[in-house]
Amino acid sequence: MITSELPPHTQINRSTIRVLLIDPQSLMRTGLEAMLEMEPDLQIVGSVANVESAIVQLQVLQPDVVLIDSIEGWTVIRSILDQLPSTKVLALSADQRDTDILAAMQAGAKGYLLKNMPVSELAKVIRLVHCGYSQMAPGLMEKLLIKLPASVEQPEQAEVILTPREREILRLIGQGYTNREIASELHLAEGTVKTYVTRLLGRLSLRNRSQLAIYAASIVL
Repeated sequence: MITSELPPHTQINRSTIRVLLIDPQSLMRTGLEAMLEMEPDLQIVGSVANVESAIVQLQVLQPDVVLIDSIEGWTVIRSILDQLPSTKVLALSADQRDTDILAAMQAGAKGYLLKNMPVSELAKVIRLVHCGYSQMAPGLMEKLLIKLPASVEQPEQAEVILTPREREILRLIGQGYTNREIASELHLAEGTVKTYVTRLLGRLSLRNRSQLAIYAASIVL
């Protein structure tokens, strides 16, 4: 789901957000760059056609947010995050296949957007993701929820009551945090976080971390 407004109590970083564009289509890159540069708090620090060109420049460019097209494959998201763990990656695609969406989110993307979205909305999403929120194009979350077990499709009917700590960890999973990042954020051992994740999977009858992230995004935490 895309939130047009920043959630209440969100701490907004007013400094410039550095954005890197990765897309094989020159017209798409040029158009996005021109439109996003009109936003006073967004700075396009790079615009490249392929991941290979981007990877060698990451340390120099130091982007806060990377927009990447699906044609490059989603495994490259992990390569970007290995170099710059604090960078947020947004998948920007024309493809709505469930497998692509799940693969992107599982690789560490903070959101999955469609190329036909208005640029004004894209700018808002970039700001939200920069603040740590995960974002999905309208309709995609519903597509993914259909893939969840029946007991999770309607969370309001579920009898599972999570502890405050479980809800906290689930919220961070929904925001794309890794176990290590959750451990650092909550001052826990990484092994303890892994135990909580395993417990959440069992209690919610889910199969993997991607389903946990989808579930987290579908409820209010």
